[in-house]
Amino acid sequence: MRTTVGIIGAGPAGLLLARLLHNAGIDPVVLESRDRAYVERRQRAGILEQGTVDVLREAGAGERMDREGLRHDGIELRFARRRHRVDFPALTGGRSVMVYAQTEVCKDLIALQLKEGGPLMFETEALAVEGAETDRPRVRFRRGGAEEGAEDVLECDYVVGCDGFWGVARSAVPDGRTFERTYPFGWLGILADVAPSHDELVYARHDRGFALLSMRSPSVSRLYLQVPADTDADSWSDEQIWDELERRFETDDDWTLRRGPITQKSVTPMRSYVHEPMRHGRLFLAGDAAHIVPPTGAKGLNLAVGDVVTLARALAHRTATGSDDLLDAYSATCLRRVWQAERFSYDMTTLLHTAPGATPFEDRLQLARLDRIASSRAAETDLAEAYTGFPIG
Repeated sequence: MRTTVGIIGAGPAGLLLARLLHNAGIDPVVLESRDRAYVERRQRAGILEQGTVDVLREAGAGERMDREGLRHDGIELRFARRRHRVDFPALTGGRSVMVYAQTEVCKDLIALQLKEGGPLMFETEALAVEGAETDRPRVRFRRGGAEEGAEDVLECDYVVGCDGFWGVARSAVPDGRTFERTYPFGWLGILADVAPSHDELVYARHDRGFALLSMRSPSVSRLYLQVPADTDADSWSDEQIWDELERRFETDDDWTLRRGPITQKSVTPMRSYVHEPMRHGRLFLAGDAAHIVPPTGAKGLNLAVGDVVTLARALAHRTATGSDDLLDAYSATCLRRVWQAERFSYDMTTLLHTAPGATPFEDRLQLARLDRIASSRAAETDLAEAYTGFPIG
């Protein structure tokens, strides 16, 4: 097989890149190891920055998002039984975010790719990236159902690894430098068939640990509790989860937490990771293949979108002008945004979570930082601008 751009991975990054390239008249082939059903139900992020929303609309993938997504104009911070709302449009010149699950983004992009785009090959495992230093890199792969040992080759002008931290693309970049932090806690996350208890996300700092109130739709709530990193989700009963959420969201007013049937629960580890550079020859890394952020800042999917928008522009520029300038700048361009998102996600995580062994002095510093956000328009604006998204490119 032969194509201009071989894309490994059909998550949001790979699928959106394929769509952007199709719109630019560049032919891609997408290889995905899982089947379509798995990709369309893989639960991940649910918050889209303003820039991500704009990109999806411009790519022709925003119709259902605009119809079913939930626009949010702010978040609420809770600490010391206080409530403080951060008003995004007022602080950022009109920007907001959208609650629209990654599963739905993938469904929309898959439907477009199958209808209008190039090959999207599910159940096709990428085995290795070879020849990235040459002008004809290739991806060795095996299709589902193929005989043992039977392999095919996809020859490309460029290869893009959108296959996550454990994928083959990252391991094909030699002599890379990595930066990493692992946190001593995780999130116990639940999906519940109950209307959200608040119309915007609530980030709660409590002496017992962090909690987050989010949602997937007007009838489905998504909530999280800070727990030790080695927690078994099944060790928490439904009643224990609701009781603990109620404690951590407590306020001095009459706000109440709605309870309902819990349909899913799992523990998400917390880590920060960056791989530099994000390019080797004609192999480019995007999304989780290059960087991971703790979910506190809602940056993971949005960073991936920034990567592929930057890369699509560079490839279109190469096609139109013959110049490699933007391709050569890809890694440095993306990493400026990546490190700002890493910084913000780290700040939000350390601001709101109770670290094991934290001293009373450290607890008071957290409260002082939160009080500063609640009392200073400058501090509040910095949070709002970062949350709604850093410029792409």
